[in-house]
Amino acid sequence: MSAEGALLFARYAYPPNELGYCGPADAAGLLRRDATADIERRARQFEGAWCYLQFLAETAGIPDPLDVRVVEAYWIGNELLDRADPAALVERMTDRFRGQLGGTWREAATRALAHHSFQVFEVYPWAPMLRSSGHPTALSVLDQCRIRTGVVVDADRDVATVRSRPLCWDGAGLTDGAWREETVRCSAGGRTLIDGLSPGDRVALHWDWVCDVLTDEQTRRIEDLEERRRNALGLLVRTR
Repeated sequence: MSAEGALLFARYAYPPNELGYCGPADAAGLLRRDATADIERRARQFEGAWCYLQFLAETAGIPDPLDVRVVEAYWIGNELLDRADPAALVERMTDRFRGQLGGTWREAATRALAHHSFQVFEVYPWAPMLRSSGHPTALSVLDQCRIRTGVVVDADRDVATVRSRPLCWDGAGLTDGAWREETVRCSAGGRTLIDGLSPGDRVALHWDWVCDVLTDEQTRRIEDLEERRRNALGLLVRTR
Protein backbone atom coordinates (compact mmCIF):
# COMPACT_ATOMS: atom_id res chain seq x y z
CA MET A 1 0.00 0.00 0.00
CA SER A 2 1.31 3.45 -0.92
CA ALA A 3 1.39 5.74 2.12
CA GLU A 4 1.63 8.75 -0.23
CA GLY A 5 -1.44 7.62 -2.14
CA ALA A 6 -3.39 6.93 1.04
CA LEU A 7 -2.72 10.44 2.32
CA LEU A 8 -3.66 11.96 -1.04
CA PHE A 9 -6.93 10.04 -0.93
CA ALA A 10 -7.61 11.29 2.60
CA ARG A 11 -7.03 14.93 1.64
CA TYR A 12 -9.88 14.81 -0.86
CA ALA A 13 -12.18 12.27 0.80
CA TYR A 14 -12.33 13.82 4.27
CA PRO A 15 -15.01 16.52 3.74
CA PRO A 16 -17.82 14.33 2.33
CA ASN A 17 -16.94 11.68 4.91
CA GLU A 18 -17.22 14.25 7.70
CA LEU A 19 -20.61 15.28 6.32
CA GLY A 20 -21.79 11.67 6.37
CA TYR A 21 -22.23 11.35 2.60
CA CYS A 22 -19.79 8.49 2.06
CA GLY A 23 -17.28 6.32 3.83
CA PRO A 24 -17.22 4.90 7.37
CA ALA A 25 -17.92 6.63 10.66
CA ASP A 26 -15.33 8.74 12.50
CA ALA A 27 -13.99 10.78 9.60
CA ALA A 28 -11.25 12.17 11.85
CA GLY A 29 -9.37 8.92 11.26
CA LEU A 30 -8.58 10.14 7.76
CA LEU A 31 -6.53 13.00 9.21
CA ARG A 32 -4.01 10.81 11.02
CA ARG A 33 -0.83 11.05 9.00
CA ASP A 34 0.77 8.30 11.06
CA ALA A 35 -2.02 5.78 10.39
CA THR A 36 -1.96 5.18 6.65
CA ALA A 37 -2.86 1.50 7.07
CA ASP A 38 -6.09 2.59 8.77
CA ILE A 39 -6.70 5.13 5.98
CA GLU A 40 -6.42 2.28 3.48
CA ARG A 41 -9.00 0.29 5.43
CA ARG A 42 -11.30 3.30 5.45
CA ALA A 43 -10.76 3.99 1.74
CA ARG A 44 -12.13 0.55 0.89
CA GLN A 45 -15.41 1.57 2.53
CA PHE A 46 -15.90 4.48 0.11
CA GLU A 47 -17.93 2.29 -2.22
CA GLY A 48 -18.14 4.88 -4.97
CA ALA A 49 -14.55 6.11 -5.06
CA TRP A 50 -13.10 2.65 -4.43
CA CYS A 51 -14.89 1.29 -7.51
CA TYR A 52 -13.13 3.86 -9.69
CA LEU A 53 -9.74 3.35 -8.01
CA GLN A 54 -9.92 -0.40 -8.54
CA PHE A 55 -10.92 0.06 -12.16
CA LEU A 56 -8.12 2.54 -12.87
CA ALA A 57 -5.53 0.35 -11.19
CA GLU A 58 -6.59 -2.77 -13.10
CA THR A 59 -6.65 -0.90 -16.41
CA ALA A 60 -3.15 0.46 -15.85
CA GLY A 61 -1.76 -2.83 -14.53
CA ILE A 62 -1.03 -1.27 -11.14
CA PRO A 63 -1.56 -3.68 -8.22
CA ASP A 64 -2.40 -1.02 -5.62
CA PRO A 65 -5.64 1.01 -5.98
CA LEU A 66 -4.08 3.55 -3.61
CA ASP A 67 -0.99 4.04 -5.75
CA VAL A 68 -0.54 7.81 -5.87
CA ARG A 69 -0.91 7.82 -9.67
CA VAL A 70 -4.29 6.11 -9.40
CA VAL A 71 -5.54 8.39 -6.65
CA GLU A 72 -4.40 11.48 -8.55
CA ALA A 73 -6.19 10.25 -11.68
CA TYR A 74 -9.51 9.99 -9.85
CA TRP A 75 -9.47 13.27 -7.93
CA ILE A 76 -7.36 15.49 -10.19
CA GLY A 77 -6.79 13.73 -13.50
CA ASN A 78 -3.76 12.34 -15.32
CA GLU A 79 -2.80 10.09 -18.22
CA LEU A 80 -4.26 6.96 -16.57
CA LEU A 81 -7.73 8.19 -17.47
CA ASP A 82 -6.93 7.84 -21.16
CA ARG A 83 -6.19 4.12 -20.80
CA ALA A 84 -9.63 3.21 -19.46
CA ASP A 85 -12.39 2.19 -21.87
CA PRO A 86 -15.64 4.11 -21.17
CA ALA A 87 -17.90 1.17 -22.02
CA ALA A 88 -15.92 -1.12 -19.71
CA LEU A 89 -16.29 1.40 -16.91
CA VAL A 90 -20.07 1.59 -17.35
CA GLU A 91 -20.23 -2.20 -17.34
CA ARG A 92 -18.20 -2.28 -14.11
CA MET A 93 -20.51 0.30 -12.56
CA THR A 94 -23.71 -1.58 -13.37
CA ASP A 95 -23.75 -3.59 -10.16
CA ARG A 96 -22.14 -0.97 -7.92
CA PHE A 97 -24.53 1.86 -8.88
CA ARG A 98 -27.62 -0.15 -9.79
CA GLY A 99 -29.69 1.64 -7.14
CA GLN A 100 -28.43 5.12 -8.03
CA LEU A 101 -31.43 6.81 -9.64
CA GLY A 102 -31.65 9.98 -11.67
CA GLY A 103 -28.17 10.11 -13.19
CA THR A 104 -27.07 9.76 -16.82
CA TRP A 105 -24.24 7.25 -16.39
CA ARG A 106 -26.15 4.32 -17.91
CA GLU A 107 -26.14 6.10 -21.28
CA ALA A 108 -22.49 7.13 -20.99
CA ALA A 109 -20.77 4.17 -22.65
CA THR A 110 -18.93 6.49 -25.06
CA ARG A 111 -17.95 9.18 -22.55
CA ALA A 112 -17.65 7.63 -19.07
CA LEU A 113 -14.50 8.59 -17.21
CA ALA A 114 -13.12 7.25 -13.94
CA HIS A 115 -12.88 10.77 -12.53
CA HIS A 116 -14.70 12.47 -9.69
CA SER A 117 -16.36 14.91 -12.10
CA PHE A 118 -18.16 11.97 -13.74
CA GLN A 119 -19.45 10.79 -10.37
CA VAL A 120 -20.70 14.28 -9.50
CA PHE A 121 -22.31 15.25 -12.79
CA GLU A 122 -23.47 11.90 -14.18
CA VAL A 123 -23.92 9.37 -11.37
CA TYR A 124 -25.56 11.63 -8.83
CA PRO A 125 -29.03 12.98 -9.74
CA TRP A 126 -28.24 16.66 -9.21
CA ALA A 127 -27.41 17.69 -12.77
CA PRO A 128 -30.64 16.27 -14.26
CA MET A 129 -32.57 17.80 -11.36
CA LEU A 130 -31.01 21.18 -12.03
CA ARG A 131 -31.79 20.97 -15.72
CA SER A 132 -35.42 20.04 -15.12
CA SER A 133 -36.23 22.45 -12.29
CA GLY A 134 -33.36 24.85 -11.65
CA HIS A 135 -33.53 23.75 -8.01
CA PRO A 136 -31.07 25.81 -5.91
CA THR A 137 -30.15 22.82 -3.75
CA ALA A 138 -29.05 20.91 -6.84
CA LEU A 139 -26.86 23.83 -7.89
CA SER A 140 -25.33 24.14 -4.42
CA VAL A 141 -24.49 20.44 -4.18
CA LEU A 142 -22.93 20.37 -7.65
CA ASP A 143 -20.84 23.42 -6.80
CA GLN A 144 -19.58 22.08 -3.48
CA CYS A 145 -19.29 18.37 -4.31
CA ARG A 146 -17.12 18.88 -7.39
CA ILE A 147 -13.39 19.44 -6.96
CA ARG A 148 -12.99 23.13 -7.69
CA THR A 149 -9.92 25.34 -7.80
CA GLY A 150 -9.07 28.58 -6.04
CA VAL A 151 -6.24 30.93 -5.15
CA VAL A 152 -5.21 31.60 -1.54
CA VAL A 153 -5.56 35.21 -0.38
CA ASP A 154 -4.66 34.64 3.28
CA ALA A 155 -4.29 31.62 5.55
CA ASP A 156 -3.33 30.32 8.95
CA ARG A 157 -3.20 26.74 10.20
CA ASP A 158 -6.96 26.39 10.57
CA VAL A 159 -8.67 28.48 7.88
CA ALA A 160 -7.91 30.19 4.60
CA THR A 161 -9.48 32.93 2.53
CA VAL A 162 -9.59 31.76 -1.07
CA ARG A 163 -10.67 33.41 -4.33
CA SER A 164 -12.78 31.06 -6.40
CA ARG A 165 -15.57 31.05 -8.97
CA PRO A 166 -18.88 29.39 -8.03
CA LEU A 167 -21.14 27.58 -10.45
CA CYS A 168 -24.14 29.63 -11.56
CA TRP A 169 -27.27 28.48 -13.42
CA ASP A 170 -28.60 30.69 -16.21
CA GLY A 171 -31.66 28.57 -16.96
CA ALA A 172 -29.98 26.57 -19.70
CA GLY A 173 -26.44 25.85 -18.59
CA LEU A 174 -23.81 26.20 -15.90
CA THR A 175 -21.63 29.28 -15.97
CA ASP A 176 -18.54 30.16 -13.99
CA GLY A 177 -19.61 32.96 -11.69
CA ALA A 178 -17.67 36.07 -10.80
CA TRP A 179 -14.59 35.69 -8.62
CA ARG A 180 -15.46 35.82 -4.94
CA GLU A 181 -13.69 35.26 -1.64
CA GLU A 182 -14.74 32.36 0.56
CA THR A 183 -13.51 31.06 3.90
CA VAL A 184 -12.50 27.41 3.89
CA ARG A 185 -10.94 25.08 6.45
CA CYS A 186 -7.42 23.68 6.48
CA SER A 187 -7.72 21.59 9.64
CA ALA A 188 -10.24 19.90 11.91
CA GLY A 189 -9.82 19.06 15.56
CA GLY A 190 -6.25 20.32 15.41
CA ARG A 191 -5.33 17.90 12.62
CA THR A 192 -4.32 18.85 9.09
CA LEU A 193 -2.87 17.17 6.02
CA ILE A 194 -1.65 20.48 4.55
CA ASP A 195 1.89 21.64 5.30
CA GLY A 196 1.05 25.33 5.24
CA LEU A 197 -0.46 27.71 2.72
CA SER A 198 0.84 30.97 1.26
CA PRO A 199 -0.94 33.78 -0.60
CA GLY A 200 -1.00 32.98 -4.29
CA ASP A 201 -1.08 29.21 -3.86
CA ARG A 202 -3.44 27.44 -6.22
CA VAL A 203 -5.51 24.96 -4.25
CA ALA A 204 -8.10 22.23 -4.71
CA LEU A 205 -11.33 22.68 -2.76
CA HIS A 206 -13.95 20.07 -1.84
CA TRP A 207 -16.97 21.38 0.06
CA ASP A 208 -15.49 23.86 2.59
CA TRP A 209 -12.11 22.13 2.74
CA VAL A 210 -8.67 22.80 1.25
CA CYS A 211 -7.54 19.46 -0.15
CA ASP A 212 -4.12 20.25 -1.54
CA VAL A 213 -1.80 22.78 -3.16
CA LEU A 214 -1.87 22.33 -6.94
CA THR A 215 0.60 22.82 -9.73
CA ASP A 216 -0.53 24.87 -12.72
CA GLU A 217 -0.87 21.63 -14.70
CA GLN A 218 -3.06 20.01 -12.04
CA THR A 219 -5.24 23.11 -11.91
CA ARG A 220 -5.69 22.96 -15.68
CA ARG A 221 -6.59 19.27 -15.54
CA ILE A 222 -9.29 19.76 -12.92
CA GLU A 223 -10.82 22.68 -14.78
CA ASP A 224 -10.59 21.05 -18.22
CA LEU A 225 -12.10 17.75 -17.06
CA GLU A 226 -15.07 19.53 -15.51
CA GLU A 227 -15.52 21.58 -18.68
CA ARG A 228 -15.44 18.37 -20.70
CA ARG A 229 -18.13 16.83 -18.47
CA ARG A 230 -20.40 19.88 -18.63
CA ASN A 231 -19.95 20.05 -22.39
CA ALA A 232 -20.87 16.37 -22.80
CA LEU A 233 -24.11 17.02 -20.92
CA GLY A 234 -24.95 20.18 -22.83
CA LEU A 235 -24.52 22.24 -19.65
CA LEU A 236 -21.45 24.26 -20.60
CA VAL A 237 -21.60 28.04 -20.83
CA ARG A 238 -18.13 29.53 -21.24
CA THR A 239 -17.45 32.68 -19.24
CA ARG A 240 -13.66 32.56 -18.74
